[in-house]
Amino acid sequence: MSRHGRSQTNWTHHVAPAQTAFILVLIILLVCLLTNGLLTIAQPGQNPTVDLGYATYEGETVAGGINRFRGMRYAAAPVGDLRWRAPVSPPTSTDTQSAQDFGPICLGTSAPYPSTTESEDCLFVNVWAPSGANTTAKLPVWLFIQGGGYVTNANANWDGAEVVMKSGNQIVFVNFNYRVALWGFLASARVSADGALNAGLLDQRFLMQWVKTNIASFGGDPDNIVIHGASAGAGSVALHLTAYGGRDDGLFTAAIAESVFFPAQPFVPQLEYQFDRLVNSTGCADEADDDQLTCLRGLNTTTLQAQNIPFPFPGRDATPEPLFYWTPCIDGDFIRDLPYDMFASGNFVNVPLLFGNDNNEGSEFATDAATSDDMVNFLQNNYPLLTTNDTDAIVSLYPLQEPAPAIAGHAAWFPSASMAYGEATFICPAITILAAYAAAAAAASASSSSTTSDTQLWNYRYNVLDQTNAADGLGVPHLWESYAVFGPSNLDDAPAPTSYLTYDANAVPLVMDYFLSFVRTRDPNTLRAEGSPAWDAWVSSSDGNGSRIVLETNTTHMEDVTPEQRARCAFWEGLTPRTQQKKRSVELWEGHHVFGHEI
Repeated sequence: MSRHGRSQTNWTHHVAPAQTAFILVLIILLVCLLTNGLLTIAQPGQNPTVDLGYATYEGETVAGGINRFRGMRYAAAPVGDLRWRAPVSPPTSTDTQSAQDFGPICLGTSAPYPSTTESEDCLFVNVWAPSGANTTAKLPVWLFIQGGGYVTNANANWDGAEVVMKSGNQIVFVNFNYRVALWGFLASARVSADGALNAGLLDQRFLMQWVKTNIASFGGDPDNIVIHGASAGAGSVALHLTAYGGRDDGLFTAAIAESVFFPAQPFVPQLEYQFDRLVNSTGCADEADDDQLTCLRGLNTTTLQAQNIPFPFPGRDATPEPLFYWTPCIDGDFIRDLPYDMFASGNFVNVPLLFGNDNNEGSEFATDAATSDDMVNFLQNNYPLLTTNDTDAIVSLYPLQEPAPAIAGHAAWFPSASMAYGEATFICPAITILAAYAAAAAAASASSSSTTSDTQLWNYRYNVLDQTNAADGLGVPHLWESYAVFGPSNLDDAPAPTSYLTYDANAVPLVMDYFLSFVRTRDPNTLRAEGSPAWDAWVSSSDGNGSRIVLETNTTHMEDVTPEQRARCAFWEGLTPRTQQKKRSVELWEGHHVFGHEI
C-alpha cells in the first residue's frame, strides 16, 4: 500500500502504458546516475563515455584497467572577441565527442604557426581514472599544472596512467593546457579595461572549478584535490595559494610544487611598454587607446604570433635575451601584491605542502659566463631593476669558485651564474614560502591553545645524478625528478633516460611512492615504498633553518638546510623590490658567512 492507502497496483492501473514506459525509463536513468554518476561503465568491446552536461565524451580503456579521456574542452576556444578575456564555459554539443587524442597545446613564444600541435584553440583537459570507478568511489584527485616559464606549455601531455596504476587504481589524475606568453599574459591598463589580466592563471582557476564540478563523474572526490605544479606550474601553485588575498575557495586541499618559479612579476604600469610594442608592430597604434585591444582581437593568429617573441627589457642589452619575457603581473585582484609579500603577511590558504628543488636548478638557464661582468649582465637582463650595488653584492655572494670545478663545455663563471640564478628564481622561493608557513603556524600556536598543522610541510633536494647530465656540466638539472615522479617513459613521449632504466632505477619507486602517499594521505610517509627512509617534516630541524630529505640513488637521507643557504635566500628576499618578487628594504647580511666567505 502507498502512504495514501492506495495499492501500487491500483495506481499503475490508472496510468496509460506509454506513461508507464516513460516512468520506467526515468527510474532506470535515475538508478544509473546514482550508481555510476555520469560515467558509463564500458562493456567489453565498448569505450567509456562521460556526460558532462555540455558535451558527452568517448574515451578509451588502456592497460591496467584505466579509463583515459584526452582532449576534452573545459572552456570555450579563446579566439576572436574572447582573446585576453577570462575563460567561459564551452558551447553545448549534442553529439558525442571523441576524447581519444590530446588537443593542441597553447601557442608559445617563438612557436611556428600554422602548426598541427599548437593553437589558439587550446583549452583542453585530460583525465585518467580507474575503470569501474563511480560517484561513490570518491578517489583522491591529483591535478597537475604544467610549466614552461609562462611562455610555453612545456610539460603538456604527460601520461598519468602509470601513477594511477601504481596507486592500486586509487586516484584520479588530471592535466590540462592554459594560455601562455602573449596570449595568456599580455598586460596593460588597456587590457584590464576590456578584458582580463593574467588570463593564463584565470584558465587554471577555471579548470580547478571544472574539476570541482565534474571530477565525481570520473570517480574522483571533489573535496579531495591535490594541486601539483612543475616550474611555472609550481609558481602557479604558489600564486593560487595567495590568490585573491589568500581566499580559500575550496578548490584544493593540499599542494605539491616542483621548483617554484618566481621570475620578475611587475605591476601593470611597468608593462605598458609591452602593449605599446605590440600595437606599434601590428598597425593598431593608430587606433584610439580604447579601441586598440579591439583592433588586436580582429587580427589573424599568424600576425599576432609573429610578435609573440622575446625582446630585451627597456634599457637592457640585446643579448642575452630575457629568458621569460611574458610573466604574470600584479593585477590587484587575483595577484594583489608581490608574491613574497603575500606569504610574509600570512595571506595564503593553509594546506599541507610538499615543495622541492633539484640540486642544480640554474644549470639549464644560466649564460656561459666567462667573467663576473657576463654573470651580472645575464642577471640584469632577467631582473632589470637590479642596481650596481645589488650586483656587486651578488658577485660577492657567488664568487669565482676556486679551485674552479672542471665543467665540460662551460666557462669559469658558469657555476656561479648557475647557482645565483637557480637560488634566486627556484630554490629560495620554496624555502621562503615554507618558512612563512612555519612562522604562521608557530604564531597561531603561540596565540591559542589549539594544535597547528605546522608538521604538514615537507621539502626535498633532488640529487639523483645522471652521467650524461654530469658530462654536459648540468649536474642535477631543473625538473630532473619528474621522470621518477611520473615514470621514466611518461613525459611527452620522450625516450626514457637510460640512467632511470639502469643505475638510477631504484629512484623511481622511491620518489613516486612518496608523491602518491602525499596525494592519497597528505603525508609522504604513510604509503612510502618499503624500506625507504622516513621523511621528516620541515620544522623538525634543530636550528630552525628547515629540514629536508635528500633524494638520491640508494643513499636517501635527511639534512638541515644550511645557515649559508638560508642567508643567501634572505639576501635574495631583501633584493626582491628589484627582482619584483617582494617590496621590502634591502638588508645585506653583514657578518654572515655565505658561500664560503664573509660579506
